[in-house]
Amino acid sequence: MFLTPSNLLSFLRGPLVLLFIWDNAFYRGLAIVLAMATDSLDGYLARRFRMTSQIGALLDPLMDKFFVFSAVSVLMYEGKIEGWEALALISRDFAVLLFGLYLALRSTWSNFQFRSIWSGKITTTLQFFVLLGLTFHVVMPLYIFWCFIVLGILALCELYFIEQQIIRQLK
Repeated sequence: MFLTPSNLLSFLRGPLVLLFIWDNAFYRGLAIVLAMATDSLDGYLARRFRMTSQIGALLDPLMDKFFVFSAVSVLMYEGKIEGWEALALISRDFAVLLFGLYLALRSTWSNFQFRSIWSGKITTTLQFFVLLGLTFHVVMPLYIFWCFIVLGILALCELYFIEQQIIRQLK
């Protein structure tokens, strides 16, 4: 099923980006809190009512990335974060893209079952909290951005180990 309650909650994160256009801390904070709430609730509802689907498994992280990329782009455009900080914030997403390229080059894309990974959940949560802090003009220490880079590397490792498990199961 495509139009499940959990998928609709995932879709809601898209329009929340519009609240980020205004340079208004209240609207931006509201958008981030609602994005966090829908991100938590969509997965819970899908599992609780057994409405999980491949579409939902792709839609949820896709909407997370859309929201975060959009918010980071706005903050970078406004000069509230530096380019390297923006890249650090989304480094896990580069790692996932790199892993996808690796799977495509090996022609093993169809064997891989994408699912949430612990480093991804931690990164998304940290991204939301950093965006919230930046919205309310909290100066983020440099080590926070280095944490994103470490989490990106961990995501790459985690995905590789999952792929190795799949390969062993197929043998």
